Amino acid sequence: MIIADLIDWFEGWANPTWQEKWDNCGWQIEPGVLNQSARVLVCLTPTLAVMEEAIALQKAGTEVNLIFAHHPLIFNPLKSLRTGEAITEITRLAFSHQIGIYTAHTNFDQVQEGTADILATLLKLKQVTPIVPTGANLGYGRVGELTPTLTLAELLAQIQTLLNPPSLIISPTADLEQTIDKVAVLGGSGASYISDVVKTGAQAYLTSDCKFHQFQESRDRGLILIDAGHYATERPACKFLVTKLTALGLEWVNLSKKDEDFRYFFQQCKST
Repeated sequence: MIIADLIDWFEGWANPTWQEKWDNCGWQIEPGVLNQSARVLVCLTPTLAVMEEAIALQKAGTEVNLIFAHHPLIFNPLKSLRTGEAITEITRLAFSHQIGIYTAHTNFDQVQEGTADILATLLKLKQVTPIVPTGANLGYGRVGELTPTLTLAELLAQIQTLLNPPSLIISPTADLEQTIDKVAVLGGSGASYISDVVKTGAQAYLTSDCKFHQFQESRDRGLILIDAGHYATERPACKFLVTKLTALGLEWVNLSKKDEDFRYFFQQCKST
């Protein structure tokens, strides 16, 4: 399958016109690779490290020609490209090594089998619906039933095992023995949807990037907020996308090994 056909297929599934006004989905850099056979490196964020990984694969004999990312490389119109800036180096390397960069962000968040659906699937939620519907079979976040029910402690252990986040931040007054039967999920920054989650009747909400007062708001509204981190809640969708693209019969597709969390949790060693 050539890259042009791959993108046509993807946009038939997750149309970039569904993106938010502030977003920038679709082609970030297209250095003339549309008619090449697609060899794809999937990542969460298109960083310089991922570009260098693609180039290293080229040198090793795998002619990677497309980085397919969730987060856009370019959010706002560029005012300049200057030596020493990461985006400048990524752009230079993309053209010199014929590696395109394509991103699917808020369109991929809303679609079935997108970022939220994958979290719901991992937690085996039943009777799943969007937290905020945006169209036919579209919407932000997912909410569903836990069958069988779990205690909060069991749910947190399951999240830790499935997502392997560096830490879990939860509401401080949460009762770990509380029975949880309805859970909401939204990969990435989902704190702005707290009010919508409360309306669904969910007892716990798995998302990321929550601030101090958003934990206060959740506590005051009887919602257990679980922050597992941006990377941990969205990386599973990238892994799923590799599986979905592999099923198309692409010549080569793989998940980046250089994707980055950007957050390091320092644990100071205690003296004995």
